[in-house]
Amino acid sequence: MLSKVLAAFLIALSPYTYHFPRDHFAHDGYRTEWWYFTGHLRAPDGHRFGYELTFFRIGLEPKPSHWGKSQSKWYAYQLYPAHFAITDVSDGNFRYAETLARDALGQGAASQSALRVVANGWSLTGTSAVRPVMRLHAFNGGDALDLTLRPSKPPAINGQGGISRKGTCASCASHYYSFTRIATKGTLEYGGVRYAVDGVSWMDHEYGSDELQANQSGWDWFSLQLNDGREVMLYRLREKNGKVTPQSSGTLVERNGATTYLPLSAFSVRSTATWVSPHTHATYPAGWIVRVRGVARPLRITPDVADQELANPGGTTYWEGAVTISDAATGRKLGAGYVELTGYVAPVQL
Repeated sequence: MLSKVLAAFLIALSPYTYHFPRDHFAHDGYRTEWWYFTGHLRAPDGHRFGYELTFFRIGLEPKPSHWGKSQSKWYAYQLYPAHFAITDVSDGNFRYAETLARDALGQGAASQSALRVVANGWSLTGTSAVRPVMRLHAFNGGDALDLTLRPSKPPAINGQGGISRKGTCASCASHYYSFTRIATKGTLEYGGVRYAVDGVSWMDHEYGSDELQANQSGWDWFSLQLNDGREVMLYRLREKNGKVTPQSSGTLVERNGATTYLPLSAFSVRSTATWVSPHTHATYPAGWIVRVRGVARPLRITPDVADQELANPGGTTYWEGAVTISDAATGRKLGAGYVELTGYVAPVQL
């Protein structure tokens, strides 16, 4: 049963029809929402980087109908955490930062009428189009991103009936779509050194109110960009008893943007190695063999850098890292991607 707070928010229900560009914007009626960017970038001298920049919106309560000029300027009904990470693939280093803004005093905001999300000076902005031209900006000390992103394919809708299921209950779902191949260009600053970069990014936008349940500990998420022009998204929700939630699923995106829903029975993920964090002492999987219906070759997934753990950003430690995809039989490189691993330090609470 939903708590009184959650019951005041909308839940992700099927059928749901997406309306773009409107659904690129914020959805304050739902409790949680995120715009999640990862990508692979290269400088002219060949230096390789991975990056993550994520903006979250967390509703503390639905906006009261009486909210207005009489409300205290310190009053907040939304939180805007954001995470920023750069993987220096060439040199084997990883750095990350986080910020937390409230809607009070203009610290953070997410517009419901335009693609604009800000948190303490970090920002996502975009044009009002089905495939928006987007700008990302983030900074921390000598690290910074200023990128322009242009989606090469239309939004890929994940799940069935407009929702991505996370369990059996009526509210155990989210609305979830992705831009799976985004041409990216701009500047990246790492350790005070600025690089002109270009490459390819991935964006997830997800919103709902009751995604994770008490029996679930976390998830393993894969975004795979294959050299043949296709992409694969997979997520496996892990339960505290060691099982995988049957509603876990994925999406295969064709070269022309057409999508195929992948139930849990359509793919398999086998861990091939582990890595023990020197920061949290948690043990993470650190390599995988992935088989996907519709992809002829088994895929070997290998982290580009072992330590890509964001230790305790906003209270939830997780591993989010750039990976290389190769043919499991021949070793031939087949693509690049990102993997996210949550719940290995402690169960995730949303």
